[in-house]
Amino acid sequence: MKSYAASIDLVESVGSSGEPKPKEEQELRRGLKARHIQMIALGGTIGTGLFLASGRAISNGGPGGALVAYGVLGLLVYCVMMSMGEMAAYIPVAGSFAHFATRFADSSLGFCVGWVYWANWAVGVAVQVTGVAMLMEFWLPDFPSYVWSIICLVILIGFNVFAVKGYGEIEYWLSAIKILTVIVFIIVGFCVVTGTAGGDYIGNRNFHLEGGAFPNGFLGFFNVLVTAAFSFNGVEIVGIAAGESENPHKTVPTAVNQVFYRIVVFYMMCILVIGLCIPYTDPDLLRGNDDISVSPFTLVFRLAGAEWAAHLMNAIILTTMISAGNSGVYSSSRTLLALAENGSAPRFFTRLNRWGVPLWCVLASCVIGCLAFLTSLFSSGVVFTWLTNLTSVAGLITWVSISITHIRFRMGYKRQNLPMDQLPYKAPLFPYLDIFVIIIGTIIIFGQGYHTFLDPIDGANVVAAYIGLIFAVVIYAGHKVIMRPSFVKSLDMDFVTGTIPVDPYKDYEKEKLPLKKRILKTILTFII
Repeated sequence: MKSYAASIDLVESVGSSGEPKPKEEQELRRGLKARHIQMIALGGTIGTGLFLASGRAISNGGPGGALVAYGVLGLLVYCVMMSMGEMAAYIPVAGSFAHFATRFADSSLGFCVGWVYWANWAVGVAVQVTGVAMLMEFWLPDFPSYVWSIICLVILIGFNVFAVKGYGEIEYWLSAIKILTVIVFIIVGFCVVTGTAGGDYIGNRNFHLEGGAFPNGFLGFFNVLVTAAFSFNGVEIVGIAAGESENPHKTVPTAVNQVFYRIVVFYMMCILVIGLCIPYTDPDLLRGNDDISVSPFTLVFRLAGAEWAAHLMNAIILTTMISAGNSGVYSSSRTLLALAENGSAPRFFTRLNRWGVPLWCVLASCVIGCLAFLTSLFSSGVVFTWLTNLTSVAGLITWVSISITHIRFRMGYKRQNLPMDQLPYKAPLFPYLDIFVIIIGTIIIFGQGYHTFLDPIDGANVVAAYIGLIFAVVIYAGHKVIMRPSFVKSLDMDFVTGTIPVDPYKDYEKEKLPLKKRILKTILTFII
């Protein structure tokens, strides 16, 4: 047991080059417990994509198209999480995506995915801050929206400048509110559908309206894929948090398996409830993207007789946006830290404060959140749409990059004849799931802006639709041309630095509980 603890101390006191780090540049502290890791992953996904954008998904794809599209994206996300989980459990480092791409594929890819992912979450902070301004307009329409943006940014900075354990605890309870809200919504929704809430029996009649469950055909289904990508954006944050997990060998695989099931069940059930309760032809489904008073969640609660639902949902969604913004600041700051440690960002970003937090990275990520101040110049709904489009594509690019990196990781691992039993978690069906992610992800990335090429063509709309892809291509090509790095050869891959040896005592210790307690623990683990 001592050797295991000593190995952790060794990993935390040396850099990627193997040389000791100065005291002020020590590694991040491992203060996140298993429950923190799982809730962080959940908190980074359940937010505006579910509470606000789900209505647009039903309207575009119909109840059946939306349900299938969310199912396909859920499967894709699970594949990404398994690939990421295998690498992050074996080498738990901060900013793992960029680090792994640089280490096992190509330094230009690492540079690209690092900055794209940082921009993804930094802009994601602006998305959440913009959403907060939108929500506050519901109560105080004449109050300047930028004031709420400033207040939200100050709160997010406060959450992220102290010890990571405090951040994990805050995120745990904020995410618990989200889960409780979704569970109540699902129960109330089925009460509405069956008529037990006091209204008429609805059943599945909204699936049999004119056009059926797939009224807009394949294009309607494809349009929902982009919306679903934004909704699931953030689930891969488990890989970022692995660098600060107390026991990544155990917590990362657990998060990969359990959080996926929760998210898919929650999302699929919510989409099913909305599709059953509200006709896809209802114009309020589209309006709900930027008007909380007609959010699909609010509409369903009103069908149950809760006229005050708009105020309740406004308060709950306000909390969830702060939670999602909290995850955004955390993940973007750790990604920027990894970029700085790899020499892809200014060196001063590697400095940690007395609590082991990269303060300059946190502040730099929050500066991007100032994009939310555009809401004072334009309609907050318009800015919200711009930013969500950018983050959707950036998230997809990150997922494809993770799968490419995982293929290279396995190729090098096998080429160096390393034992598979040393991997704390092994992704199944290699390489088929990675290939599935690469193919589907690439199709969505290039196809999501197809409508901008229809007459009349507007160049500004084309650029807006593909701004995330353009950003990634320019960064990758620029780094490749200027730095001229070669692809990492399988025999040259480093499978030693940053790894934590498998502790057989911890890995094989089983908790002995009576059958009743094991069943109760399983139920509570799934729900909570």
